[in-house]
Amino acid sequence: MIPLTPFHLAIQVRDIDEARDFYGYKLGFSEGRSSDDWVDFNMFGHQLVTHLNSEIGKKGKVPYTSNSVDGHGVPVPHFGVVLSFDNWNELRNKVTEVIDDFIIEPYVRFKGEPGEQRTMFFEDPSGNFLEFKAFKDIDSELFAR
Repeated sequence: MIPLTPFHLAIQVRDIDEARDFYGYKLGFSEGRSSDDWVDFNMFGHQLVTHLNSEIGKKGKVPYTSNSVDGHGVPVPHFGVVLSFDNWNELRNKVTEVIDDFIIEPYVRFKGEPGEQRTMFFEDPSGNFLEFKAFKDIDSELFAR
């Protein structure tokens, strides 16, 4: 398997202060460099950059579609991180205190099948969807068929 290295993902948000509150305060991601128009966050060792797009509008959201996976409407696009069970449980406990509406509540997907995983989906205020998942054995199950 190729050694993993940090990814860099830049997303658009409707309000920088709102993004700071959501990613920094609610999710607990530490802030890196920033300007009036963008902010870097440390998302489990990966670089998530929120860029202001004022055209979204104060109440607007980025567009999306959804596809059916394991009987749930999975929003597309979405992003997130594959975590260990311990990290996933810790994050689940944290976000259930601050997320009012999950898109997909934390549950076990593909139960009893190859690639069984814990997963949860929620969205940020700008309509960017996040998925966090965990496998018992990431190396053998991440791409299981």
